[in-house]
Amino acid sequence: MTLPSLRHGLILGAFCLGFGLVLAVIAQVTTDDIAARALEDRQNSLSQVLAGVPFDNNPATDTVLMENADHKEITVYRSRLKGEVTGVAYEIYGSGYAGEIKLMIGVDAAGQVLGVRALAHHETPGLGDKIEEKKGDWILRFTGLSLANPLPERWKVKKDGGEFDQFAGATITPRGVVNAVRGGLEFFAAHKARLTEGS
Repeated sequence: MTLPSLRHGLILGAFCLGFGLVLAVIAQVTTDDIAARALEDRQNSLSQVLAGVPFDNNPATDTVLMENADHKEITVYRSRLKGEVTGVAYEIYGSGYAGEIKLMIGVDAAGQVLGVRALAHHETPGLGDKIEEKKGDWILRFTGLSLANPLPERWKVKKDGGEFDQFAGATITPRGVVNAVRGGLEFFAAHKARLTEGS
């Protein structure tokens, strides 16, 4: 290998090493930012769906892993006051017009809905996206409800003979959300002892 070739090889190697280091630093900074943003979003969602109960802990760190009826692992976040569980929150999933709808539900220790918020969906703007609180108050309709109010057979949209309004031109999205919330309450009822245990 000649001296100019060696020099070019060293320059190219140094450039690749420097570029690799820059990419590694950018990746680390980006990963940290994404993780921080995800934590911030989770804490914001928890504060909304657990707003109806007092707590003196950090629900984002008081968690238990469980499996839902679809054999999907979910994280349950627990709010406590003086060690007693006052509420729990976890993700629930529904089927919308454009695919899966991801929501978070908060439930108090008696099995009553504290709040529901849409986390992610691909529903049609102007129609199905009305499940977002910033687009309307429809999602707030679930607060205060339980499996006893309304009765389980009434947990449907009005078009299907139930209690819940659908949107003009969009029945599939509300139907998916109502089914998801009912499923979330059924999950709580089936696992209440574990969800509300003291430790």
